[in-house]
This record gives sequence, C-alpha cells and structure tokens, in this order.
Amino acid sequence: MKLLNAFTRRGLLASALLSIAALSAQAAEIRVITSGAFTEAYKQLVPIFEAASGHKVISAYGASIGNAPDSIPSRFARGEKFDLVILSEGGLEALMKEGKLVPGSRVDLARSQIGVAVRKGTPKPDISTVEALKQSLLNAKSVAYSASASGTYLSTELFPKLGIAEQMQKTARKIFSERVGAVVARGDAELGFQQVSELIYFKELDFVGTLPESVQQTIFFSSALVAGSSEQEAAKQLVRFFISPAVAGMVKATGLDPASK
Repeated sequence: MKLLNAFTRRGLLASALLSIAALSAQAAEIRVITSGAFTEAYKQLVPIFEAASGHKVISAYGASIGNAPDSIPSRFARGEKFDLVILSEGGLEALMKEGKLVPGSRVDLARSQIGVAVRKGTPKPDISTVEALKQSLLNAKSVAYSASASGTYLSTELFPKLGIAEQMQKTARKIFSERVGAVVARGDAELGFQQVSELIYFKELDFVGTLPESVQQTIFFSSALVAGSSEQEAAKQLVRFFISPAVAGMVKATGLDPASK
C-alpha cells in the first residue's frame, strides 16, 4: 500500500491505469518468470499493479539461456507452468521456435547494456576505449561474467574479437544461478561483467561503466505469452502496465532504457 500511495502522490497512477484496458472484474493469479536484467524494475512495478488491478502475480526467476537448473529454458523443459515469460530476445525467440510461446505475442519492454563493476574501494580499471578494456581484462587476476545472454556474448564474441579468448579461459569464469555482483562483492572475482540493471544495486560494488560503444551489445528484454496458459488476458494487462509511459521513469531508474521510448 505504501508503494501505491507513493505512486498516487506522484500523479502517475491514474495515467498508468489508462494503459491497462478493461481490467478483469474477477481477480486472477498470473504466473510469471523473468530473467535478471528486468528483475529490479519488475519487483518495483508488480506490487503497484497488484494493488491497482486486484490480480496476484506469482513470480519466478531464472537466466534467459543456458542449462542451469533454474534457467528459463530448463524450467520449460521440465514442464513448469507459466502465463508470461520475460527474457532476452535471443532466449525468447528460441522458446518461440520450440512452440512454447504464443506466436505474435512478443512485446519489447526495455533495452539493456553490459556494464562493469569492481568491489567497493578497489581501483577502477580503464574501460574507456576498446584497447583499454582489453588491457584491463588481461591485467585482471579474475573475471566473472553471467551465464545468461551478456556472458554468452562476452565469451563467444567479445573475447575472441579482442584476441584474448585463450587468456580469458584461465582467468574468467561463468557464474551460474546467482548474480555476478554477489561474486565480486564477496571478493571471489576482481572484475564483474553483467547487465547494468543487475550490477548497480549492489552497495558493496563500485560501478565502473558500460562497455565502449563499438563493442557494446544492447539487448532487448521482452515478454511473451506462454502457449496454453490459463490467464493470458490478465497477463496482457500486466504487460500493458510494464510499457505504460507513466512507469517509464521507474524502469529507467533501474538501469534500463524503456522500449516504449
């Protein structure tokens, strides 16, 4: 209720509700699974939606890609049931091709970029240019990167492009089932690479910045309805709320660029 009151005071609730067409008279339970980059925005917006709509959102979390037990593909492979999925565009399209999602239901929610962080109080590396980024990676004794979309880009595209793939096999490791920021925060890695929205909330970290533009990967995080799910209409209402211009500022504050922009 505090979130709802705060939202009302800011004069945004009324306009946000206009973006949710024909709210159901009967409350529904919407089962959602979302990947990491959209998590902070999701956690802030869902309570507001629940208070305004009367619906209940049942949340689960997992990586967009990969075979970790809690990854979104693994959960679908086990037959777990959801109404709505939110993940990187590559992961979404893979599920779409497998027939797991409703064709044509993709809605882009936000764009995300890859950032770099170090443990608070430690020297910040220079990543201002591609050459500086390369040298900082070579100088680091340990590097942590995500097992999801951003980490796949680093290990399969960026490291080879920089000519340091062999060296990175010795010092860099993929992090499964937890955020890279947690690994860096407890001192298990010197440098951490992940979506900006997943790094900036760790108080134990200093955010260094984003990758240089010429080697940056901007990823869309999108939603889609799950084929055969029971609460698709309520799920559509939730998506319309996520992309409402009234909540774009809240999404942006979490380190994402709202797709509606």
